[in-house]
Formats: sequence, structure tokens, C-alpha cells
Amino acid sequence: MTGLESLTTTKLSAWVQQARALSYQGRVADRIPLLATADSRWFAVYIDCKSGHFSQGETACVFPLMSVIKPFTLLYLLENLGVEKVFQWVGVEPSDAPFNSLDQLIADNGRPRNPMINSGAITLADKLPGDNPRDRTSRLCQWLNQLAGCDFKLDEIMLASVRLANSITNREIAKYLTTSGYLKNLDTALDTYEQICCLSGTVKDVALLGKLLTNESKLIAPQNCRSVNALMLSCGLYEASSQFAIRTGLPMKSGISGTLLAIIPGEGAIACYSPVLDTVGNPIKALAFVEALSQGLELSIFG
Repeated sequence: MTGLESLTTTKLSAWVQQARALSYQGRVADRIPLLATADSRWFAVYIDCKSGHFSQGETACVFPLMSVIKPFTLLYLLENLGVEKVFQWVGVEPSDAPFNSLDQLIADNGRPRNPMINSGAITLADKLPGDNPRDRTSRLCQWLNQLAGCDFKLDEIMLASVRLANSITNREIAKYLTTSGYLKNLDTALDTYEQICCLSGTVKDVALLGKLLTNESKLIAPQNCRSVNALMLSCGLYEASSQFAIRTGLPMKSGISGTLLAIIPGEGAIACYSPVLDTVGNPIKALAFVEALSQGLELSIFG
């Protein structure tokens, strides 16, 4: 038997131990002061599937979604505004440049290449419904919590740390997006983007969120699930996306907090938290774990 239904606690423990051994590699993100305080030894996993759930590690840790919010901002807008409108604002092409590349945006004449990189996510943050950034963030958070049964909250202390970091690169990206006509309000877009990235929860919350993309929810249009999963597979891990599409065969999205979400359509979701990142900005231990799990249980969507 293959698939998540064949997972056992013994197998899970072996793969977690294997992943934990990689702590000596990589480094914790330091561009945001509060993220830099995370313990490099932390590792947590929560798997939610048809047969139940499995969890191990520091599952009580609360952390910000950071870029893992991007697929769900996209999903929210697809559900509320429709495919044609949303993809007028962002493309669907993978990028071989870093997630915060201004050069990539300039080369593309100001059109965000996809929703999983910063230019695309800032553009979509500009389109979220609401009177101001706080209202937009609250509406998105409430929608996700109600649909998925999770308990995300805006982490005000993390948001203050993000603001203290004052990303010049993101502001330059936003300026170029404004010049090219993709943003209506630069400051609102950036503030909204920073707030939604600071929605925080546990690995269980992330896994519950992931279940929205498994095509099991009758509240989400199947075609919107397919669109988001396809973009996670091709763009969710930035320059490493194609490499891990081959190695795991699963739609995934990472965040610099150390968050990783993997979707097994029709079966379940895997959420990991491990703060140590590789040079691309993806969590090393989490990726190693999902790769071992996917290969060991033959989870690839490609059969």
C-alpha cells in the first residue's frame, strides 16, 4: 500500500530524525530581527489526511506564515473576483531569479511574473477588498479561519519587527509596480503585504489551511484549487521549484520563517516548521523530510 494511508508512527519518526540531522546546514533568516531569534534545532510536522493526523516535534511553536500566505491570497481573490480578473494582474511563469528580484520585474516590463514571488504578492495585496490594510488583513484571516477551521492571528510583535527591518527592496519593487500601473496605492499595498505575512499559527493551523487545496472542500471551486496547486508546483519554492517538482512531485510553498506546506491532492496536507534555510530561502530540514516522505510513500501526483 502506498500514499498517506500507509504512513505509520515508526516511519514518521525515522524521517523526522533523518531531517533533524541536517541542523548543521544553512542559517536562520536574519533580515527580520525577530525571525533571527528562532532556534535552529526546532522541527515540527503535522500531517492531516483522510485516515487522521500525525504530528511530531515542537508542534506548539507559533510562527508567521510569511510567504506561505501567498497561495491563499491568490485563492481568496480567485474565489471572490474570478480567474480572468486576477490573472490580468499577475503572470503564471516561473522565475529563475530570487523571490525579491527587482531586476526580474524590470526585465518583465513591470508585470509580476507569478503570485508566489514578492512582486506578485504585493500586487495582489493591493487588490484585497477592505477599507485599509488592517481591514484587508482581518477579512482575509477571518475567511481562512472560517473555511479551514484554523486559528491564525496577526502577530503584532512580528509585524513591528518586519516594519523595523524596512525592506528597501520591497519598496523599490512597489515603486516600479506603481510606475507600471499595477498598484493603485503603494503604501497600502506594502502595509497590507507585511500584515498578511505576519498572520501566525502552529503547524496544525498550516496543515488545516492546506486541506483547502486538496480538492476535498465543497466551499472552494475545484478549478481554483487546481490553479493554485499548479502555481505552487511550478513557482512555490522559487528557483528550486522545478528541482523539487521532480524530487517530490508535490505542490509546495515555503516561507522565510521556516514554514513549508505540501499538498497531496485528494489525500491531505503536510505542514512543517524548521527555521534553518538554504541559500534560496527554503527550509532545509522541512524539504528533506517531505522529499523522504514523498519518495517513501510514493506521494508524487505524477504517479
